[in-house]
Amino acid sequence: MTSVKYEKDNNNIAHLILDKENSSANLMDLPFADDFTQATKQLAKDDFDGVIIRSTKSTFFAGGDINMLFKTTKDDAETIFGLCESLKSSMRRIETCGKPVVACIAGAAMGGGWEIALSAHHRIALANKESSKKIKMGLPEVTLGLLPGGGGVTRMVRLLGIQAAMPYLIQGKPFTPEQGIENGLIHALVDNESALVEQATQWIKDNTKIVESPVDLAAGVNTQPWDIKGYKIPGGAPRDKKVAMSLPITPAIIRRSTKGTLPAPDLIYATMIEGAQVDFDSACRIESRYFTELTMGQVSKNIINTFWYNLNEIKAGGNRPENVEKHKFNHVGVVGAGMMGASIAYSCAMKGISVTLKDLTLENAEKGKDYSRQLLQKQIARGRITEDKAQSILALINASANVDDLSNCEFVIEAVFETRDLKAIVTKESEMVMKENTIFASNTSTLPITGLAKSSIRPDKFIGMHFFSPVDKMPLVEIICGEKTSDETLAKCYDLTLQLGKTPIVVNDSRGFYTSRVFTTYVKEGIALLKDTHPASIENAAYLSGFPVGPLAVSDEVSLTLFEKITAQTNTDLMLEGKELIAHPADIIIESMLTKGRHGKAVAAGFYDYPNKDKNEGKKTLSSELTIYNIENNAIPLSDIKERLLFIMAIETVRCIEEGVIRSTAEGNIGAVFGIGYPHWTGGTLQFINQYGFEAFIARAEELANLYGERFNVPPSLHQMLLNGERF
Repeated sequence: MTSVKYEKDNNNIAHLILDKENSSANLMDLPFADDFTQATKQLAKDDFDGVIIRSTKSTFFAGGDINMLFKTTKDDAETIFGLCESLKSSMRRIETCGKPVVACIAGAAMGGGWEIALSAHHRIALANKESSKKIKMGLPEVTLGLLPGGGGVTRMVRLLGIQAAMPYLIQGKPFTPEQGIENGLIHALVDNESALVEQATQWIKDNTKIVESPVDLAAGVNTQPWDIKGYKIPGGAPRDKKVAMSLPITPAIIRRSTKGTLPAPDLIYATMIEGAQVDFDSACRIESRYFTELTMGQVSKNIINTFWYNLNEIKAGGNRPENVEKHKFNHVGVVGAGMMGASIAYSCAMKGISVTLKDLTLENAEKGKDYSRQLLQKQIARGRITEDKAQSILALINASANVDDLSNCEFVIEAVFETRDLKAIVTKESEMVMKENTIFASNTSTLPITGLAKSSIRPDKFIGMHFFSPVDKMPLVEIICGEKTSDETLAKCYDLTLQLGKTPIVVNDSRGFYTSRVFTTYVKEGIALLKDTHPASIENAAYLSGFPVGPLAVSDEVSLTLFEKITAQTNTDLMLEGKELIAHPADIIIESMLTKGRHGKAVAAGFYDYPNKDKNEGKKTLSSELTIYNIENNAIPLSDIKERLLFIMAIETVRCIEEGVIRSTAEGNIGAVFGIGYPHWTGGTLQFINQYGFEAFIARAEELANLYGERFNVPPSLHQMLLNGERF
């Protein structure tokens, strides 16, 4: 056996040792399933006093074989179903062996690893406070568009009850060993790894007895609680009145967050409810069937492609120059203590980085520091951090009005208003006191970095760093390289982004870069749709497509004034280049709205009318004035509205690839989902094209171009990829 070793010690205790050969982690694949079957069958034939399940790896068990699951097709459905059933049969042999079984958890136990641990009668884990591993356990399958297929749903529901199990199953919420003690999923903690087997052995000795009668079985010493006659699910089964009342409501709550575009949460809930109404083995079969259905589905493949392969590629430094040594930063400067600068300072301090937060006046800088103080107070109120911890974080932020305080910074981030002249002044002032090897980054969403770098005396150490608001919540940072940005500067900027716990994507310089450029197409397409359909249909179509916010609502959030400024600046730049700005059908509507003073949420009037908060007037509502833009009272099909929003962003992404703005497919997909809210289920703009099919995508784009305008014409490179049989 190459994945599971079977041994017996001097105490007549059988050890199932998880140890996949030539691998740094244990994996739930077909060879493991075969070995697991052999080991548990040998267990059934042997004479022993107890069982210890343990691992030789740094983790307890890494989970399922993602590569195998990603490659499956409908022809593999029987194999996948059989794999689930085989694993569950092996776990069932373990938990019904009639002897005490202990899982020794000395590392992460996620997915299949936690499912194996659940088959034990007693679970002992290494305490995090005594370990540098920061052990986590749980069932994160939903984050990859799947459900736990190794008995995880069935056992968690029977252990915790339907309501209590939902966060761990439907949200994929992980937990630490200490939290496991609190929720009853972990029975004991040890301070060091050597004590795991020692304590497990003692527990087995204390609980060893031969099960000879139903009386012994009822005692539950060497059996699972759900195998004891008369066992009831905590909180009640679905047929119980209290639980039954919530059954119609919960799917609606789930769909409010998924918008009906993610099948996994729905099927996990179905597995929970259906499985809770039948016997244990039947519940396991239900789980296997739903797991197989999700594995065969396109959505899980989209999500795995982007949030497993693409994301891992980026975190591994896919576009970080290899010839530069990794750097850890201790002191960062932030110039501009407005909302963006204050958020960046907070994010630095939360990661233990000392920050100089500089503004024109000390009063403004202190206001910026107050932003962190307020966020920390909220965390204290929620019990997430202590007062002492909050004060230590706050102490890392030095509010200042003195530019000389930037002299000791290793990295300076400018976060002032989006105007070239102001950014040029800040660049020159900062570089006068900065050390020669200090990097200067401009936080900008649209202004080309090469142009901004002309104000720098060290353009090789000048780079763009586009944070997304609110910085403390948004996971993405778009790094923009100017013409003279050095590899060392890029590498160090990449390192700082990872140090901040953010996901970096690297793009080349252009007007609007990648995310802002593609985001603008979404917003403008939504506005242009006002000529073709009712405003509510636009917002609802975006919702049903999986966008977090409708294009009209998000336009109000960022303000129409911003789009006017971007258009004006772009027009000026193009005129200098001897080019002309191509008009967009949304432009005339934006101009009309601004003329009426409907600039957006900030002035309580945009595409929406906003209530007076002081008078408790209710929620915002779409303005009745918007119908004037649909003179002919058009009502195009819902499918056209949805696909105009989805297609226009995907097509613009292809243009970015063709022009060399985006460096990799991974960054295109991650940037679209993490940065600008492209629907999660698609896996990103480029994966959306992959799953749609190149030929079908091009054909549909041509239909949209004929109906709604040339902006839907796909770039030539996409036709060439189709001819070459390529994909992103």
